[in-house]
Amino acid sequence: MPTAAEPPRAASSGAFRRLAARALGLAVVTFARLLTAPHAVWAGVGPDPGRQRVYFANHTSNGDFILIWTVLPPALRARTRPVAAADYWLRSGLRRFAGIDVFDAVLIDRRREARSEDPMAAILAALDAGASLILFPEGRRNATEAPLLPFRSGLHRIAEARPAVELVPVWIENLNAVLPKGKLIPIPLLCSVTFGAPVGLGPGEDRAAFLARAAAALRALAPQPLPAPDSAPEAAASDPGGAR
Repeated sequence: MPTAAEPPRAASSGAFRRLAARALGLAVVTFARLLTAPHAVWAGVGPDPGRQRVYFANHTSNGDFILIWTVLPPALRARTRPVAAADYWLRSGLRRFAGIDVFDAVLIDRRREARSEDPMAAILAALDAGASLILFPEGRRNATEAPLLPFRSGLHRIAEARPAVELVPVWIENLNAVLPKGKLIPIPLLCSVTFGAPVGLGPGEDRAAFLARAAAALRALAPQPLPAPDSAPEAAASDPGGAR
């Protein structure tokens, strides 16, 4: 029932918003399943709701985190939040509603010259509140021929600050062919989401070595062998990674 501090109209509006968010979330999951028939492969871990995790994945499409979100069992999906770009998800009222109310995204400001807070503060606050996260350590969509872009520093910073959180590599296969960059109409195609064994920070391991090892663990989950990277992962301290 509405409280003295919450007028009936406000309470009714809030209840409707929550109902609309649940309905849209269900519609997104249903659409993703119909379009891609996503197949979850729990190769290195199981879907354990008792584990707090950061799922870090390759990033080739706007639909990447939605696919991971879709294949998680409901108990995991309810506590898993994507790390996403505020400038993308706050661009319109509908995107704002989806990003905040439906996906409960951790929104970070990618504009280094304009932001007043370290994006890592929001990420760590979400972890401290008990959430698991979906993170794209490349920091942006990969539109190149390389299997992975260099990783940003965020994954290493999480490993240092919250060592009890499992860092689980996740390889998404075929989604870029379903929703290529610049295309408005998706193409139905089977997709797979492979979850690997957690990667932890080793004793005395520096940032570059850890990021290289995390990237290697992610690459190893691809269905086909990938060529070796040409250079060591980038470690931009000011950008933790994220997604659209």
